[in-house]
Amino acid sequence: MVDVSAKAETVREAAARVTLKMKAATLAAVRAGQLAKGDVLGVARTAGIMAAKRTPDLIPLCHPLRITGVDVEFALDSRRSTITVHARVRTVDKTGVEMEALTAAAVAGLTVYDMVKAIDKGVVLTDLCLVQKSGGKSGAWTRSSGSARRSGPVRRSGTARRSSTARRSRRRAERIQK
Repeated sequence: MVDVSAKAETVREAAARVTLKMKAATLAAVRAGQLAKGDVLGVARTAGIMAAKRTPDLIPLCHPLRITGVDVEFALDSRRSTITVHARVRTVDKTGVEMEALTAAAVAGLTVYDMVKAIDKGVVLTDLCLVQKSGGKSGAWTRSSGSARRSGPVRRSGTARRSSTARRSRRRAERIQK
């Protein structure tokens, strides 16, 4: 495990996503809430949040962090017959939350699979990736058009804009840090 004791605590945030491809009827059943196991997206959201908090238990050399916020959201696309899971994790700590964001997205996606597998075993999880990270010595990084871009201190792109809730959370975390 890397020693981070000399690093400064900073506001850090990371976002990740994963896409699930499924039959149109499966997506329609998820949207309509017609699955025997219940509210697919509600359960998957809870699983993603729990997974972010348990990441050090799953990834052997991952530091336990004081997570200050986790958001898990879903984008349903009827035309492509997909559900895209978006996870965003925030902390004020000495190391980043990239692994927590990736774990949240992956586990939320796996939970969707678990809940729909009775009607569609052919669901595919694809394109799990880090979308954006900010904070720490290395600054901001954003995935853009299939490639990565590093920038100086926290610069936003159209794909990684903060919601007003995330901005408020960051301001709160910065006040705590001071």
